This record gives sequence, C-alpha cells and structure tokens, in this order.
Amino acid sequence: MTGTRRAMKEGWMIDRREFNRRLVAAAAGIASGTARMRFAGAAPDYSINPGRLRGNLEALAQIGRTPEGGVSRVAWTAADVAGRQWVVDKLLKPMGLEMRIDPAGSIFGRRPGRNSGLPPILFGSHIDTVTNGGRFDGALGSLAGIEALQTISERKIETNRPLECVIWSNEEGEHYGRGLFGSRALVGYFEPGEMDSKDDRGQHIRDAVRGVGGDPARLEEARKKPGDYAAYLELHIEQGGVLDKAGIEIGVVEGIVGIVRYQVQIAGSANHAGTTPMPERHDALVAAAELVLAVREETVREPGRQVGTVGKLSVDPGVTNVIPGKVSLTIEQRDLSLEKVEAIFKRISARAQEIDRKWGTRTEITQTSVHQPALSTPWVRETIAREAVAAGLSVLQMPSGAGHDAQMMARLAPMGMIFVPSVGGISHAPKELTRWEDAANGCEVLYRSVIAIDREA
Repeated sequence: MTGTRRAMKEGWMIDRREFNRRLVAAAAGIASGTARMRFAGAAPDYSINPGRLRGNLEALAQIGRTPEGGVSRVAWTAADVAGRQWVVDKLLKPMGLEMRIDPAGSIFGRRPGRNSGLPPILFGSHIDTVTNGGRFDGALGSLAGIEALQTISERKIETNRPLECVIWSNEEGEHYGRGLFGSRALVGYFEPGEMDSKDDRGQHIRDAVRGVGGDPARLEEARKKPGDYAAYLELHIEQGGVLDKAGIEIGVVEGIVGIVRYQVQIAGSANHAGTTPMPERHDALVAAAELVLAVREETVREPGRQVGTVGKLSVDPGVTNVIPGKVSLTIEQRDLSLEKVEAIFKRISARAQEIDRKWGTRTEITQTSVHQPALSTPWVRETIAREAVAAGLSVLQMPSGAGHDAQMMARLAPMGMIFVPSVGGISHAPKELTRWEDAANGCEVLYRSVIAIDREA
C-alpha cells in the first residue's frame, strides 16, 4: 500500500501545502532541538528492501552466536574474521564494488560517481562486538550502509560523486583495550606504545592486524586529511532508552559527548574497629560515600543531559575489623559541553573539601583523561532531519552518550549520525533489540540522506 493510499484509509490525509508547511517547521525545530513530529500512520514507502536487510542481519548474527542468544565477534578473533569474510563474499563482491582493505584492516567498498575526482561520501559502522553482545550494535549501521548502496545501484541512480561504505576495524576495543582503531588510523591518532601491545594470549597487535588483511607497517598510508571526504554518515542503535521511551523513531545526533575522567584518593586513619569511638574516627569510606552522593547531586543540579558516574572504588586495608584508612575511586563526567563538565566538577571539588572538614580526611583529585566532544555538522543534521520528516517519521535531536567512529571522522569531514530505538535501552547484551521496522526506518533515512547530500553538497 502506498503512503497516500494508507493515509486516505487511516483518515489523516493533508494537502501538499500543509505537508510542506509542516516539513519546514519540523526541520527548523530539529535544528533547534525542539521538534518531535509525527504524521500519524505515515510509515515510509521504503525505497530500501527491509526484508533483505533483516535477512542479512539475521545471517550475520549467526556468526559468533552464543548459547544465551548474544553474539561474540570480538575484533580480530576467528569469529570476527569469519564475519568480515561473509560480508565481503556475500554482500560486497556481488555488487561489483571497488574493494579494498586499508592498512588498519577496515573494509571499503566504493561505487563510482559521474565525477570520480570529487571527494566521496562515506558511510558505515562496524561488525565487531563485545563478548556476548547484541545483534544490532554496529552491525545495523554496517549492513544498512550496504543496503543503501545496493538500493542506489538497483535503481540505477547516477550520483555526482563516488559513494563508499565502510566496515571499521576494532571499534569496540575489547581486544587490546583500545577502540575506534580503524577510524583512528584515518586521523593518525595512536597512543604511545599502542602498536607494541600484546593480548592476554601473547599475540602481538601487529599480527592481529595482519590477520584481518591489514598492514601495520603501512599504517601511515591509511591516514586521510580534511577534505578527503565530502561527508560521513553513521546509522546506529541508540544504546539507551530515550527514543524507545518517548515512542520516537529517529534520533538526529547533535554530537558525541566529551568524556573527562578523574582519579580520587581519600586518606583517613586506619584504626581498630572495636576500640575507636565513633566521634574519633576519620573513616575514609564514609567520606567516599558522601562524595559518591555529591557526584550525583551536583550532576543533576542543573537541567540537561549531562551524566556523572563513580564506577570503580577500592578500600584499604579492606579488613572487616579495621576502619578504612584509604579509599580510591574514579569519577567520570560526560556532556556535549566541556564547559558544563568543568562547572559541575568545581562544585564536586568544593563538596569534597566540605566532606574533608567534616570527617578529618584528605582528598586529592587528579584529572586522568579528557576526550573532546565531537559535534555533528549543522547542515548534515538538518539534511537528516528533513529526510526523516519527509519519510513521515518522528524525530528528536539528541546527544550520543557512547563513543562511535563518527567522533574520529568529525575531524576529517562534515559528520552526521542517525539513531534508531533500542528496546528498553539495552545494549552490549544478548537482550539487545531493535524492532525490524525501526531498523528499516533508519536504513531508509540513511539512503535518502546519502542521495540528498550528494545532490546538495
């Protein structure tokens, strides 16, 4: 049933002028982060093939499948190699694309355009998973990118510039402890000594990269410069519950949050738990408990989507009948604005001083790492929003609280991300679920956005 026939049947038909008025209003609202628009009953008349997308996702999920129903395709393991080979043999090669594996092990498939000299539009994601992860994280964006490219080819759409889909190498970082490997190679961002790492079995990282077709001796050749790509798009499951809870189909990502981490040391006085009166104690764990609550209280004190987490805590001496003399813990803060993060941290630091005065403890807080936020490009966001609304889908502008390869690509090209709902907000677990219609919706928006960017960039 076409969109118009469905609309007439369900009684919500509007004329073209009204549709255009709403479209312009919604696109403007998305740009300001306010639009939550839905033309009731207006499911897309898909250009892409939802059944083929689902079949490919289900087939890939069998590679590395676990007894719990999850997927273990940890990067550069045998399951990851098998998954990569399946994608190449079953999906990419039959399309007749120009294939290559770069020195970091990322897989690229290129479709020429009218003007081969123009920078291509790049889109894709990853297929590696965490141990016993889900079926959709990364895989949806990767296979949706391939589906979008296949649809463009089947419809014989001649694009102005080349189009490239990518399967990034080792996005999750569970193997060797550092993620975004493939996209970091494109910006030349490696930590000192990283390429000398060995895993818990003693395998050198250089051998692991060679095992997926990369060449660590030529990593510098993978590097790109700003302007080498016209734009980068990535479809991904939200991995949180905002869209699912709100009943909204498409998230237009404002950017990927910055992350600031701190190490905290709290010193009190270890002493006998039976002979030290309560008023005379300098209990480091009591002080730490109050600081943990202070992190939460100061994070939520102002409106916004910022988060603060104490995820690790250790107690010394850790003995039942000894008052804790030392506690170490971590604080992690995330937001699109590092200025907001800094303001919240100042309040947390002031609270720590109050806690020290109250309990006679000494707290030292050291910043250990800063990851800058990666904002999406306004005109790319607006293009995604416009195409989603034109497809009859509800949209919400939102940040990404998790890291993605897009944050690296934002250094090289205009960047945009498309989110689809995760049922219950579950991810990195066997119960991770995105409804098939939501997966198709995201793929449709990706397909339309690629064509629009090629037309307008």
